[in-house]
Amino acid sequence: MLKLKNLHLRSGVIQSPMAGCTDLAYRLLSRSYGMEFCFLEMVSAESLVRDHSGARDLMETTPEDRPLGAQLVGCRPEAMGEAAKIVEDMGFDLLDLNLGCPVPKVAGNGAGSALLAEPDKARAIFAAVVKAVKKIPVTVKMRLGVQDASGEEAVRTARIAEACGVDAVTVHGRTRVQGYSGVADYQAIGKVKAAVKIPVIGNGDVVSAADARRLREISSCDGVMIGRGGLGNPWIFKNIEKTLSGNGESDEPSFEEKKSALLRHFELELEYREGKTALLYMRRIACWYFKNIPGVNEFRTAINTCLSVPDMRGLIQNFNPLS
Repeated sequence: MLKLKNLHLRSGVIQSPMAGCTDLAYRLLSRSYGMEFCFLEMVSAESLVRDHSGARDLMETTPEDRPLGAQLVGCRPEAMGEAAKIVEDMGFDLLDLNLGCPVPKVAGNGAGSALLAEPDKARAIFAAVVKAVKKIPVTVKMRLGVQDASGEEAVRTARIAEACGVDAVTVHGRTRVQGYSGVADYQAIGKVKAAVKIPVIGNGDVVSAADARRLREISSCDGVMIGRGGLGNPWIFKNIEKTLSGNGESDEPSFEEKKSALLRHFELELEYREGKTALLYMRRIACWYFKNIPGVNEFRTAINTCLSVPDMRGLIQNFNPLS
């Protein structure tokens, strides 16, 4: 069990926040297959403080969508503290601070992974947020460093977070400059685990239960965060929980089960999005479910030109692997 203040997670398996991916429909679908905890998509602290509708839209949820975390990104301590209070008042179960995003429009503005090179600013943000939040756990998600892959920047940042009263840290086993290239370094995550007393959650390249087990064995991390491994694969959460608890091996879904899950995902998107928007979204996510299946390229071509909800349903229902 992963204990974060008053939040106790049975499995210790968490879905990471992913922009454009972990929307309400994705979360509800994944929960129906056994996902215990998830995050919203990343939310800008500045946008939330200014009450921009886009930030509020990202925070749409339902009573069934619990427990649920929110992740803030920003570089001004005052805005991060104010936004943190808003998150707590909205009833979320956990608040995470983003020190991991490597994309230029975030890191280039001094937020996300850029803060790994700014220990004083990171400290000010942690202190402001911990002071503002009274009831829910505060965590920090980070990378190993900006360029240094040794993990020393992550160790320094984790120690600062711990000293400021942060409840746990998540470490992605790559640097900012690596982006998503190369391989996540689980031994470097283990350095962070050895350096602090608060829980450390490992992240990076977990696309199967075997990967999660290897991450735990190498890093001794307290929890596992799933990123891209959950896309089109809602079974991964239950499979990891079973494997790590010693209650069985992974159950791999059949093609028909994948098709059924995709159809359900589409119906949920239609429930929470306007039809045209849902169609555009499906063009991006549908092939997650059919990765490495013969004929997926033809399927992708067909859905990219699909203009109606009935046609999209038909394309999914009628798709079969090429023999």
